[in-house]
Amino acid sequence: MTDHNAKYNQADALKDEGKLDEAIELLNEIVAEDPNHSISHFALAVLYGKVGQHDKAVEHGEKAVELDPTDPFSYTAMSVTYQRAYAGTGEESYIQKAEFAMEKSRQVGEQQRMGG
Repeated sequence: MTDHNAKYNQADALKDEGKLDEAIELLNEIVAEDPNHSISHFALAVLYGKVGQHDKAVEHGEKAVELDPTDPFSYTAMSVTYQRAYAGTGEESYIQKAEFAMEKSRQVGEQQRMGG
């Protein structure tokens, strides 16, 4: 079994070096081996957004939220992904999705504060 955390750290270092395509390739290897590795999906959402592949960014962001639906940060990160997709494409539906994701973040956060 591959150590996904070590591979993730390697991808993060590649990102920091500006080697986005290599980082994306490594993160895709992780999610191919473990489709439930949510942090890799989050990272792919960010990196695909940076390289202008907004459809893939949204796809991985939505998968990350699906994997971690009780974390308000998941929805906040998804909102940012939608906003970036809108900025990159001009597709109006991304704005509505961004607003919905932020509202969902508030709701989930409130549920956690209320104890469940």
